[in-house]
Amino acid sequence: MTPSNPHLAPVDVPDAAALGRVQQLCDLADPYTCGPAEEELFAAAMAQTNAWHRERSPFFRSLYDDGARPDTPYRAPLVHANFFKRHEVLSIPEDEVHLHLTSSGTTGQKSQMFFDEWTIRSAQRMVARIFDHNGWITPDQPVNYLLYSYEPARDLNLGTSFTDNYLCDFAPARQVEYALRDTGNGHEFDPFGCVAALRRFAEDDVPVRILGFPAFLWFTLERMRAMGLAPLELPEGSLIILGGGWKGHTDRQIGKDELYARVTEQLGVPSERIRDTFGSVEHCIPYIECSHHNLHAPVWSRVFIRSTRTLEPLPYGERGYLHLVSPYITSVPAQSVVMGDLASLHPGEECGCELTTPWFTIHGRAGVSRNRSCAVAAAELMKGMS
Repeated sequence: MTPSNPHLAPVDVPDAAALGRVQQLCDLADPYTCGPAEEELFAAAMAQTNAWHRERSPFFRSLYDDGARPDTPYRAPLVHANFFKRHEVLSIPEDEVHLHLTSSGTTGQKSQMFFDEWTIRSAQRMVARIFDHNGWITPDQPVNYLLYSYEPARDLNLGTSFTDNYLCDFAPARQVEYALRDTGNGHEFDPFGCVAALRRFAEDDVPVRILGFPAFLWFTLERMRAMGLAPLELPEGSLIILGGGWKGHTDRQIGKDELYARVTEQLGVPSERIRDTFGSVEHCIPYIECSHHNLHAPVWSRVFIRSTRTLEPLPYGERGYLHLVSPYITSVPAQSVVMGDLASLHPGEECGCELTTPWFTIHGRAGVSRNRSCAVAAAELMKGMS
C-alpha cells in the first residue's frame, strides 16, 4: 500500500455504534477480496444502512415498511436512479451536506446527489485502493494530464469534472490540459488544443495520463488522422482511464476493441494501460476495468441484473437493468439503485484475469429518455467539430 496518499487515510462513519459493520466493510483494503466472511459482513452492513435511512428518511421508511420485493437482496427496496433527477431526499440535516454534485449539463433534467463527508471520502478511498491495487499511485513520478472533461469554472459542480480532477491526486502534475475549455459563457470542445497537447507531451520525458470521455479521445484521434499527423509515442508508463460513455453520439460510437487498437496505434499506449470505467453520482462505487477489460464488482458492492419487464432478478449472461447495491452511503437512501443501463452479469472465472468477483458488461441505455447526462451535454459540444 502507498500510505503517503491522503486518500488512503482512515475515515470514520457518522455513528460508530449504528454503523460499525459499514465501517468494517469499507475498511477492507483489498478491493477484490471475496468469500463467506465478506458476504456475511456485507449483509450485516446493509442491515445497518437500511436501519439508518429508515430512521432518518420518511421516503425510505415508507418503502421499507411497505415491504421489499421477496427477491430483493438484503431487503433494500429498489429505487430507480431517475428518482434522484426529480427529488431531493436526504437522510442527514442540510447543514451536514459536504458536497453537492450533478450529472447533467447546461440544460435538461439534472441528476443531483448530496454527500456527507463520510460518504464522499469513503468513495474516494475506494478509488484510491483500486488505483493502489493496480500500481497507479505514483507520488514520486510526475505526469502530464490531458483531461477529456470540463475545465473548472465558478459554480461548476458536475460529477465528471469533480472525479477527473480528483484522479489527478494520484500522481503529481507537471502540466494539465482540458478538452472542454471554459469560454466564460459555457464550455467548448478544443480538438486542436488536444492534438497540440499530445504532440507536446510526446516530446516530454514523463508519462501521460488521459482521463475522461472516450468519445472526445476518439474525435482527437480522428482529427490527427485527418491532419495527416504521424503516430505519436507517448512516454512509457502512460495511462488512459476512460469514463462517461458515448451517450448522445451512439450513431458514431465504435467498439471498445477498435478504440483501444487506435489508441495503441496512434499514441503508443498498450492495451493493458487503457481502462474504461463505470460510475454515476447516484452510486459512486468505482468500477474499473481489469487487465482483460471487464468491470469487476469490488468488495464494497454487489451487482444484479433485473428484467426490464418484471424487475425479477436474471441469471448470469442475460441482459436487463443494472441493479447496484452498497451500504456505504449515509447521506441519501441510494443504497439499492436500479440504473437506466442495460447490462449482463458474468461469473468471475469467465474473465480469465486474476480477479474472482463477478463482472458486468454495459450494453447501452434502456429506452429513450429526455434526461441528459454529462456525456450527453459534452457530446453536443462535438457537433460540427469533426
